Amino acid sequence: MLKVKQLHRWDVSYHEAVAIQNELRQRVQFRSGRRLIRRVAGADVAYDKRSNELYAVLIVLGFPELEVIEQTVVQGIAAFPYIPGLLSFREAPIVAEAFRKLSIRPDVLICDGQGVAHPRRFGLACHLGLLFDIPTIGCAKSRLCGTHGEVGLDAGSSTPLRLNNRSVGAVLRTRAGVKPVYVSVGHLISLHKAVRLVLACCKGYRIPEPTRRAHHLVSAARKRHVLSS
Repeated sequence: MLKVKQLHRWDVSYHEAVAIQNELRQRVQFRSGRRLIRRVAGADVAYDKRSNELYAVLIVLGFPELEVIEQTVVQGIAAFPYIPGLLSFREAPIVAEAFRKLSIRPDVLICDGQGVAHPRRFGLACHLGLLFDIPTIGCAKSRLCGTHGEVGLDAGSSTPLRLNNRSVGAVLRTRAGVKPVYVSVGHLISLHKAVRLVLACCKGYRIPEPTRRAHHLVSAARKRHVLSS
């Protein structure tokens, strides 16, 4: 069982949650160590539309071959309302529960969400990075904030994502002819390395393999529960 840091309470108000984000963002580190990456994890969360139940998946793949080593699926109840910009207070607790159930510690985690490409520069990937004390990357399918120029049409093309005249991420074309993804630092990694790793994890799809597989697994878990209820 892997350890998760206790950074704060989860039963907080809107204003308390915002204050926590503003305090914790000071701890985010934009550096890449010399550690060798052999295990890349992906995280995703799905919701039951009829209730407050939610499901989380953490899947660990060997790198660079991207074959599944371990996966965990957990079910729980969303205790925090859906509020744009505060997604981590809704999803991080159940992702942390899935992380605890792993027996293999990943070298880096990619999540379907934002890192510092966030109005307060503290998205889900940042929160998970501090909780798990591992390098994390936000790789989102849509933009939450910021502006950017045109992205080249070829796979691997990118352009900076900027917020208040500061770079907060990269808009990355992972496959020619498809929409780009939005990559940003979560914790303990540089943007340059995050972009390179996301590209290395894309096997002909728009979405990197760790989060693509996590999405399929969590969607299947939700469907099984709906059919059995």
